[in-house]
Amino acid sequence: MRLLITGGKGQVGRALEAEAQERGHEVFALGRDGLDLTDPGAIQRVLGEVGPDWVLNCAAATKVDHCEEDREWAMTLNAKAPGWLAEACAREGAGLLHWSTDFVFDGRGTEPLKEDAPKNPLSCYGESKALGEDAVLATDLAQVLILRTQWVYGPGGRNFPAAILARARSGQGLKVVNDQTGRPSYALDLAVSALDLLEGGARGLYHLAGGSVATWFQFAKSLLEMAGLGEVPLEACGSEAFPLPAERPQFSVLSLDKVESFLGRSMPPLERGLSDWLEREESESPKG
Repeated sequence: MRLLITGGKGQVGRALEAEAQERGHEVFALGRDGLDLTDPGAIQRVLGEVGPDWVLNCAAATKVDHCEEDREWAMTLNAKAPGWLAEACAREGAGLLHWSTDFVFDGRGTEPLKEDAPKNPLSCYGESKALGEDAVLATDLAQVLILRTQWVYGPGGRNFPAAILARARSGQGLKVVNDQTGRPSYALDLAVSALDLLEGGARGLYHLAGGSVATWFQFAKSLLEMAGLGEVPLEACGSEAFPLPAERPQFSVLSLDKVESFLGRSMPPLERGLSDWLEREESESPKG
């Protein structure tokens, strides 16, 4: 297939590019410098030039707290651009795989969230992503796959484990919230399963995330132990210890029943993703 990846420089975009090329697909991965998603005309022009079979939209305004400060930025990239992409895909005869987020939910329940759970975002980021889903589904595009994910980390990116590891290796103690629960999701695992879904004919809305449920504190604890840094002081705390502009959902665990049934396998556990991430992080670190 001929694939166009937007947000090609992000963690999921890079993972999808590598996995798609490994499978023999023809891939065009574009960052903001190659495709301005705030310009509907540019979207149509690039799709016309590339002629993709599918567009994989990994681009988004993902700085959750900044979205609260710049609502127009968030709404343009997260709410409007997906609709413009879907319209351009419909005109070009392409399909659209669009990534969304657990932040479309309020996280006030205690059970894993299925795809048809009511959306009730708590933040501008969540609201804009929810509207982006609606914008895609409101078009007459026949080939649509929407994947909601959460707590993404991958090689070479700015992410939670990279920040925790850097602080731990500097000799500083750590305080991590223990009252937000989700699924840490390794970008390379997401890429493999997303392409399996796409190639397997999955269409519609699916939740796709890591196989393990954890709090941020548990995520950090597992990382430090696997990195041989279990002696680093690690303290659990509540979200009130780190007041932020955007409210986070407390229990936004995505149900994987639908996706695992389609794939015929379970999503990999946290330990497997962290092991691979640590191995890659170590191999890419500058040697003294």
